[in-house]
Amino acid sequence: MTFETRSPAHRPVPPSPSAGGRPIRLGLRANLAQFGLLVAVNALVGGVLGQERTVLPLLADRTFQLSAYTGALTYILAFGATKAVTNFFAGTLSDRYGRKPVLVAGWLIALPVPAMLAWGPTWGWIVAANVLLGVNQGLTWSTTVIMKIDLAGPARRGLAMGLNEAAGYLAVAGTATATGAIAAHWGLRPAPFLLGAAYVALGLGLAAAAVRETRGHARAEAAAHPDPAGGQARPGTARIARTVSLGDRALSAASWAGMINNLNDALAWGVFPLLYAAHGLDLGRIGILAALYPAVWGAGQLLTGWWSDHIGRKHLITAGMLLQAAALGMVAAGSTFPVWAVAQALLGAGTALVYPTLLAVIGDVAHPAWRARAVGVYRLWRDGGFAIGALVAGVLADAYGLTAAIWAVAALTAAAGATVAIRMYETHPRAAAEAPTG
Repeated sequence: MTFETRSPAHRPVPPSPSAGGRPIRLGLRANLAQFGLLVAVNALVGGVLGQERTVLPLLADRTFQLSAYTGALTYILAFGATKAVTNFFAGTLSDRYGRKPVLVAGWLIALPVPAMLAWGPTWGWIVAANVLLGVNQGLTWSTTVIMKIDLAGPARRGLAMGLNEAAGYLAVAGTATATGAIAAHWGLRPAPFLLGAAYVALGLGLAAAAVRETRGHARAEAAAHPDPAGGQARPGTARIARTVSLGDRALSAASWAGMINNLNDALAWGVFPLLYAAHGLDLGRIGILAALYPAVWGAGQLLTGWWSDHIGRKHLITAGMLLQAAALGMVAAGSTFPVWAVAQALLGAGTALVYPTLLAVIGDVAHPAWRARAVGVYRLWRDGGFAIGALVAGVLADAYGLTAAIWAVAALTAAAGATVAIRMYETHPRAAAEAPTG
């Protein structure tokens, strides 16, 4: 490394005046009202994504008669590629223009999405809606992550990410269950997507009227971390991208693990419902299985983010990736609802160990002056996993069947766990200080 990353010994950040004259204090308790509001906003972000989880794979099969898995999964590829690129720019835009304008812009872009999903006459409309959805998720979810890191300060960053991701993915799970039930009674379209329309309207209203800018909190934290390298703690975006992708062992291992994690999620989103339907499960039970994975994932993060603040990041990430690999193997080997339910719960538990902890790694290592852009680069890699997963799963499923595609992804996930175990160093300040040095 040639520019400053975070020291294991964080200094306390003194309060400093904001632009509006209010003192800036870091920490969850000091910013509880605004932090809680951002948790609610991110739940709505997750709900907008959750409207698709149960319904869209079946819509591709039953309404648009897409027989090839590669073609049916184009909406996930479009979503993942767009979201990944948008994540990259979200960090830079939020540093340049502020967090709140980026958040509001993300909600504005989502306005036509539910209508396009509900009434789009061709599959091209569904793919186009997912391009817009990817921009929406990239701007809104990335920005709520950055804003919570800004507010929380270094001491409770894992807990903050756990609360953020729990809210988002519990909303994904709840909406997946709700849309499955709605579809079972009123059909695959348009009724399930009216729920998403309500989420978009409420999210835009809260972001525009109630959310406050948090860029000043990042600047206050940065002021407590002077740059001894003569300005090198403020590197260019290209340099940050190289550092997060390849240069720093912890950041690059986190990026690889994040990409594989979301490759798994693409599989669960696009392939699992087709597998369950092929074995004769009805819409209601498919909806339950589609919701179980993000429900355990979401609820588990309430514990795992906090846990990583106490025992460190690396071992939780390693264990989570290996548990996901085992769960995927169980899905591939299973053929009944109870087996798949256990597998979905284990997959959710493994993802809960990984998801907030990876974000906390980025916050631990990246200097506050370039942290937002580092989050953007990490999320570029992580959400690129959706696009890669759609391609890999579609091609393998078309060539060898759904089960073979799942086994292949399980092997990739186990390899990612091994990579973290070998390459990543511990990043949490206290855990790193207590680790043996010999």
